[in-house]
Amino acid sequence: MTVHYDQRLTDRGQSPDAGPGPHRPPAPAPAPDAGEPKRPLPRRLWRGRPEDPRWARPAFLALLLATAVLYLYNLSASGYANSFYSAAVQAGSQSWKAFFFGSLDAANAITVDKPPAALWPMALSVRLFGLSSWAILFPEALMAVGTVAVVYAAVRRRFSPAAGLIAGTVLALTPVAALMFRFNNPDAMLALLMALACYLVIRALEDGRSRWLVWAGVAIGFAFLAKTLQAFLILPPLALVYGVCAPVSVKKRLGQLALATAALVVSGGWWVAIVELWPASSRPYIGGSQNNSFLELTFGYNGLGRLSGDETGSVGGGGGGGGGNGGGNWGETGWDRLFSSSIGGQISWLIPAALILLVAGLVATGRARSTSVTRGAFLVWGGALLTTMLVFSYMQGIFHEYYTVALAPYIAPLIGMGSALLWEKRDKVWASLTLAAAMTATAAWGYVLLNRSSDYLPWLKWLVLVGGLTAALGLIFAGRLGRGLALGTAGLGLVAALAGPAAYTLTTVNEGHTGSIVTAGPAVAGGRGFPGGGGGFPGGDGFPGGGQNQQNGNGNGTGNAQGGQGNGFPRGGFPGGGFPGGGPNQQGQNTTPGGRTGDGGRMGGMGGGIGGLLNGASVGSEAKKLLTTDADQYTWAAAAIGAQNAASYQLSTGEPVMAIGGFNGTDPSPTLAQFKEYVADGKIHYFIASGAGGGMRGGSDGASSRITSWVEANFKKVTAGSATFYDLTQKAGN
Repeated sequence: MTVHYDQRLTDRGQSPDAGPGPHRPPAPAPAPDAGEPKRPLPRRLWRGRPEDPRWARPAFLALLLATAVLYLYNLSASGYANSFYSAAVQAGSQSWKAFFFGSLDAANAITVDKPPAALWPMALSVRLFGLSSWAILFPEALMAVGTVAVVYAAVRRRFSPAAGLIAGTVLALTPVAALMFRFNNPDAMLALLMALACYLVIRALEDGRSRWLVWAGVAIGFAFLAKTLQAFLILPPLALVYGVCAPVSVKKRLGQLALATAALVVSGGWWVAIVELWPASSRPYIGGSQNNSFLELTFGYNGLGRLSGDETGSVGGGGGGGGGNGGGNWGETGWDRLFSSSIGGQISWLIPAALILLVAGLVATGRARSTSVTRGAFLVWGGALLTTMLVFSYMQGIFHEYYTVALAPYIAPLIGMGSALLWEKRDKVWASLTLAAAMTATAAWGYVLLNRSSDYLPWLKWLVLVGGLTAALGLIFAGRLGRGLALGTAGLGLVAALAGPAAYTLTTVNEGHTGSIVTAGPAVAGGRGFPGGGGGFPGGDGFPGGGQNQQNGNGNGTGNAQGGQGNGFPRGGFPGGGFPGGGPNQQGQNTTPGGRTGDGGRMGGMGGGIGGLLNGASVGSEAKKLLTTDADQYTWAAAAIGAQNAASYQLSTGEPVMAIGGFNGTDPSPTLAQFKEYVADGKIHYFIASGAGGGMRGGSDGASSRITSWVEANFKKVTAGSATFYDLTQKAGN
């Protein structure tokens, strides 16, 4: 019969905490007894490991099923979610070249401003099921199930099935996880691969085998292909923990770390090498870069610029951090950033408890050998959490609330491991008091978070506070209570701890979320407001109130603002004064908070409001008919300033639409000369007169503005419903 790793150590007289000696890897599991019949596969899948309680595997499968049901429920309510990425998914389902590069359109004009790995599962799903909201988001929901499974496996392996179930449940009920694992941004794949990398490092700490560390490098490499340098945030703590705690000689540790680094470079660098070596004339422009270079994008706009705030091409960046009170254009920075009104309800419910339990776990294993895998597990998950929290708290570049989903796979294991470890030691005063302290912090902070949404289930904050404090009182005496009463106290504490995030999660899955900036849960006093998602540009003073807007999806990839308040724009407004647009909301796009359209500062010479930059357009039937007529005679049915605007028309018509200037309209692609050449060759039929962008803050050469002025001066204006276009085959005056 197969014997679990911890049990093998115990059988040999070793402590599971101690781990194998530096030159003595654990013995292989003994072969199955000759006389013991092998169980059928279905029974083995249902029963699990022989040493586990009979309820463990069924409970784990039930957790996975519940996660799948929760995350697949109402999945299509978000429509095309972030139409920027949905358009790239659509393009990848039509063209393998667009699939490989992550192009925004099947004609391969420009790519998204990220590497394409996160798009690949969605594009394959669309190839299999056809283009729909469900087909795009289905792989994201599956990644949630996978991440829960990884976290459970990591915690259960070193602690207990109950600890694994707690960790998996905490992850599944994290509001921002419920948001982003049902959305099409790259963050879902990033979270899955980061959790997998931590799990693999812990496996390497168990037996010192190189293969686990190499696979961890592969996971981080592919995470780089999902969201570039953010994947590397956890590299320092993982490498340091393995370098200190690995159960092999120092020389072998260094060799293994070198192998893992090579695996990371190969798994993350192969695509980069191909793109950089590919002739620029025969591939799409690298969106988000100013020099058509993925390396520039990686280390600039998507890399070091996020830390310093110096993000050339950003709508709110390019000038470095300079906002008051320690913040840049994207909000105040500091140790308490993740607990602020706009971010706290997304992720911070259990951060205080996780930090308390992290310290307790390290104290409890303080006398263990340096190769203690139990302590190593706390160091891996805790190091990943602290490093990521530190960067998020002080980065001055673009920062959105949903980025915090990266913390969820680190918080959940610490809750499961720490609570299980202290529960086993509850007869000791320090352990029971620490459990009570973690519960008290959770109850108090949960009350604060719920009180920020005073009209949202007003009774819930009292249930969390009173239930949590009652459980904390009981936990002080947990070692002296009978088993039944002690378990009841623990159950009450678990319910009180998860009630708040669970309610936010249920609210999140019950609503649609669209646009570029989305948030989980209900409206929050003092939160940042913006149409289609409640995020917006932090730190702005353009509108009174500051209430976070609720977001709704209408099934077609656009969002509607409610509430009408919010500090949504960068300090000092946009270059040129006022707001982008300078004209009526011609395409029926989302408007600025409160339903207002921009009334100053021409951005590319066109109206359209800021909604054209972040939330795209609502495409009418007349406009769709106009663009699809004779579309097969052109490479691009139309061109538009800004990727969201172009994406809306592309998703509606199914025809390639060129996104001039990329996401922000600030990328110098195409140049005016290139655009004139495309028009002269008859490759573009219409120019859509609606995009925000073109003159946004950034370092481009103003190509979008120049193209717009040239089109306005030389081509015939046509209307279709409420939308305005320029026919690039008809000169003005004809």
